[in-house]
Parts: sequence; C-alpha cells; structure tokens
Amino acid sequence: MIVPVRCFTCGKVIGDKYYEFKARVEKGEDPEKVLDELGIERYCCRRTLLSHVELIDSAMKYRVY
Repeated sequence: MIVPVRCFTCGKVIGDKYYEFKARVEKGEDPEKVLDELGIERYCCRRTLLSHVELIDSAMKYRVY
C-alpha cells in the first residue's frame, strides 16, 4: 500500500530511495544497476523495493469517514 520506510526483514531504511528507484527504472534503466548505485545490497531490501506495488490510490476510494 504505502512505500515501506524500512525493510521488513532487516530494518534498514529504504523508503527514501524508492521514488528515485522507480523513476530511474521507468526511464528504462536496469533495476539491478539502479539498486547497486543506490547502495541497496542486501537481498531482503532489494526484494522489498522490487516487489512493492502502490495500491494507495485504489484503496483511498473505499475510505470510511
């Protein structure tokens, strides 16, 4: 739903790197190289960024007041 601030497994802060990662991958860069350049080395952190799906916009349609 919301970009994870920390890796679920190890607790490293990765939330600040998500939007740069997303923008560079959408421009056509290789995700592996982008993660390396951003300093995301652990496979658990890489998994968290690679597998994140933004669902907040579709979930907001069903919010309760």
